[in-house]
Amino acid sequence: MGLDILLGLQWGDEGKGKIVDVLCPQYDLIARFQGGPNAGHTLEFNHKKYVLNTIPSGIFNDRSANLIGNGVVIDPAIFKRELDNLVENGFDPYKAGKLLISRKAHLIIPTHALLDADKEMEMGQQKIGSTLKGIGPVYTDKIARNGLRVGDLEENNFKEKYARLKNHHLTLIRNKDLLNSLEEREHKFFEGCHTMLKLGLVDGEYHINQLLAEGKNVLGEGAQGSMLDIDFGSYPYVTSSNTTSAGACTGLGISPHSIQKVIGIFKAYCTRVGGGPFPTELEDETGELLRKIGNEFGATTGRPRRCGWIDLPALRYAIMLNGVTSLVMTKADVLSGFEKIKVCTHYEYDGKIQDHLPFDLCRKDLKPILKELEGWKEDLTHILDPKALPVRLVEYILFLQKELNVPIQYLSVGPDRLQTMEINLNAI
Repeated sequence: MGLDILLGLQWGDEGKGKIVDVLCPQYDLIARFQGGPNAGHTLEFNHKKYVLNTIPSGIFNDRSANLIGNGVVIDPAIFKRELDNLVENGFDPYKAGKLLISRKAHLIIPTHALLDADKEMEMGQQKIGSTLKGIGPVYTDKIARNGLRVGDLEENNFKEKYARLKNHHLTLIRNKDLLNSLEEREHKFFEGCHTMLKLGLVDGEYHINQLLAEGKNVLGEGAQGSMLDIDFGSYPYVTSSNTTSAGACTGLGISPHSIQKVIGIFKAYCTRVGGGPFPTELEDETGELLRKIGNEFGATTGRPRRCGWIDLPALRYAIMLNGVTSLVMTKADVLSGFEKIKVCTHYEYDGKIQDHLPFDLCRKDLKPILKELEGWKEDLTHILDPKALPVRLVEYILFLQKELNVPIQYLSVGPDRLQTMEINLNAI
């Protein structure tokens, strides 16, 4: 009993939403602890696909309640669209206690998105690759102590506070053509605010600690990936929040003593979206094949993801930062049919072979050292028993497990929740 954390160990898109959906019957509460609607968690079951941007991935499970923690930033318009989509598909997020929101979570207002677009246009070729959802600007306001929070919606002077922040933003936007969409954005924003008040607004830190005191099981759900952490990721090509396990403490209001397990998720290869360094990127036919077979396009934006071989130095780094206790490997099925599979075991820079991530991952002399392994041809998508896994895949998993020094406990072989198995290959 206690709080477990589930998070991504690469540059996001590792399949966190699916694995939360698989594991959530074990938990009383699923609590999202950081990030905003730039994160798209994709879940697939009963021959249908669902994409969540803000709502925790336990929303489809009958047992689990769901909490959007104070570390999350919420766009009311996008949030309302998510809620409407759930209702249209036969789910009831308005059921008492099913979906709760921390009053201390910050609100993304329409001009945050316009500021986001304005900055990216100004940066040109040096742009970060933002999803233009206003995530950076809202976290900027949070740190600058200018922000609006969910609890402000309950106050009589909310519109006054809104107008003050909006007018401040208007003085910062240089491309005035962006303002043409403001009226429509504001209409949807206030509609979303009205909808949010129909849900349970709570003091999240009290709520979650009370559940833990009662012996309930809680799963903290992260967004993005560890290599996008604002402090420890590939800065400045990062997100604006702490995506590592430490972010669960500040993003939910829980003590480090409450954390029991940290479950880290990684793909059998590697992807990233947007700009920034990617040491193992494949800008060739192999990379394009990974993208095609893996359907590597952003769940939120539809942008094609950059693809490459798995990066063990970066994974070891993320495991160290997060205190990972067990691993989940996803998209093993995508590698079926590759005659050879390569793994980055070390980097070469400063004339040396090393596995230490340099201060600046953007440095041009950083080269991956690749080890070649035998691939497998078998289709994995119908395998449910670990004993039926191809020998070459078992060898690949055991190699990774030895290199990472953490057990790989779950394996995903397809997008559906049923295409997931618990494994213990050392016992086979």
